[in-house]
Amino acid sequence: MTKQKYMVREGEVKTYSPVNHSGTVNRRLISRETVGAKQLEVVLGTIEKGAGAHPHHHDGIEQVCYLLSGEATAEVGGETLHLRPGDACFFPAGEEHVFTAVSDEPVRVLVIYAPPYAEKV
Repeated sequence: MTKQKYMVREGEVKTYSPVNHSGTVNRRLISRETVGAKQLEVVLGTIEKGAGAHPHHHDGIEQVCYLLSGEATAEVGGETLHLRPGDACFFPAGEEHVFTAVSDEPVRVLVIYAPPYAEKV
């Protein structure tokens, strides 16, 4: 019997580039595959300047972005915010949104999806 794994190291998680994003590399840190999570998913994204999520939405999935480093702009529901480390934004299910890195240094952002997005990569 294999013991369930609950701890994750960033460097041990494979990377992927999400659909409808440019200059973005993600690592699915917390997921069904990594720790058996069923109700949420946590992704670490690294985004190059001027790149990010193009206008899109997720039916039935709420999304939170928490900025770790760099600076970005988030747009949703007619609202735009210039994000700095420590700032967060919420994208309601079904609401079109945009997320763009604006700093010279790459943006590192934690993205939380509920329920899991589980995008096929």
